[in-house]
Amino acid sequence: MEVSWEQSVTDSINTIYLLFSAYLVFVMQLGFAMLCAGSVRAKNAMNIMLTNVVDAVVGSISYYLFGFAFAFGDGANSNPFIGTTFFALKDIPSTSYDYSYFLYQWAFAIAVAGITSGSIAERTQFSAYLVFSFFLSGFVYPIVVHWVWSSNGWLSPSSDTLFGSGAIDFAGSGVVHLVGGIAGLWGSFIQGPRVGRFDAFGKPVPMRGHNATLVVLGTFLLWFGWFGFNPGSFGKILVAYPNTTDQGNWTGIGRTAVTTTLAGSTAGLTTLFGRRLLVGHWDALDACNGLLGGFVAITSGCSVVEPWAAIVCGFCAAWVLIGLNILALKLQFDDPLEATQLHGGCGAWGLVFTGLFAKKEFVIQVYNSGEAGVVRPYGLLLGGGWGLIGCQVVELLVIVAWVSITMGPVFLALDKLKMFRISIDDEVAGLDISSHGGYAYATHPQENHPLFYSDYMGIQGLNDS
Repeated sequence: MEVSWEQSVTDSINTIYLLFSAYLVFVMQLGFAMLCAGSVRAKNAMNIMLTNVVDAVVGSISYYLFGFAFAFGDGANSNPFIGTTFFALKDIPSTSYDYSYFLYQWAFAIAVAGITSGSIAERTQFSAYLVFSFFLSGFVYPIVVHWVWSSNGWLSPSSDTLFGSGAIDFAGSGVVHLVGGIAGLWGSFIQGPRVGRFDAFGKPVPMRGHNATLVVLGTFLLWFGWFGFNPGSFGKILVAYPNTTDQGNWTGIGRTAVTTTLAGSTAGLTTLFGRRLLVGHWDALDACNGLLGGFVAITSGCSVVEPWAAIVCGFCAAWVLIGLNILALKLQFDDPLEATQLHGGCGAWGLVFTGLFAKKEFVIQVYNSGEAGVVRPYGLLLGGGWGLIGCQVVELLVIVAWVSITMGPVFLALDKLKMFRISIDDEVAGLDISSHGGYAYATHPQENHPLFYSDYMGIQGLNDS
């Protein structure tokens, strides 16, 4: 059947929009790299940069081979739990998906491994990154994607199979951030704290990152990329809503960008002032993490809430992050980038928030293209009943359970095989010199450390003898 020129133009514009969004999401990898590098000590900068590269390249191969298939595979043998077609992109393009859609979803997949890498930074063997990144991007994460984002997933709002609603996780507070955060939780817990992070009495010893400039740069790059992450999740921009003369997906996309900005900004301000009250000074790094916590939280409901609700979301997300950071120190839990607290805690809050504040009109616009006469659950506090909030809680619980029973044993097996954590000597010397041949910077502030890999190996030889 011949396609009209109007349809061809529409499809072309939608494809350009999706590809541009994919490029924005990929820029977030650069943001992660800068944020991670600035948040660790200088002696581990090269290591954390390389792990970000590894997350991207390993995730690319695993997601191509079977990740996309597990996430979006459909056809005669489709089921609500796991995809069964499109392995190695066989039969792509199809009537459902094309290459641009794969690229967009790939950018999401490699972001998940980057979250987990931050939780176990400064003490992990490089080979362990290769193993868990491949498994997380290629299997664990795609299964959750299929549940929530595939058209026939059992949690999908498109299928309405659960409580007549399905879970609304528009851009992935749960699917992306909670998955990465819980994986990081298990990795960091099994490894234990970094050497010297807590003293003999269990009190925390500050281990601040070496470069605040990189942290701020990374934060702004992530903010920029989030405009592809959240608004880009519409997939298509040229979709008009019936019974209106001037509204369509382009309206929702603009609103989503606004709610994203407001939630992040509110969380950043709240964290800045909250930490000022707690520690007595203005901390740029805390403000950056608070900003990101707001973005993580609004990611679930960004398209279905009013701008005023986004401010509520960001305010609460900041206190979730502050509270979890305090709890982590009391429990002697060491996450160098606060990834578990930020992505896990704020991601969980984002799911609950959506179940409370999703607006009926916006839910129908996003998931039913504004079709008249559609009835479906919406935010509990707006009179939408318990259906949606019930789905949100179910999604939260099953993600925690799924990631725990998959990634927990992987990290535990790596630990038992002595493939997970580096030796104390290597950790004290720094991963750059012990694993990567030298420091990231030509001049290193800790001059009592060996400057080159050969010097380090010579010292190791003396210690062995």
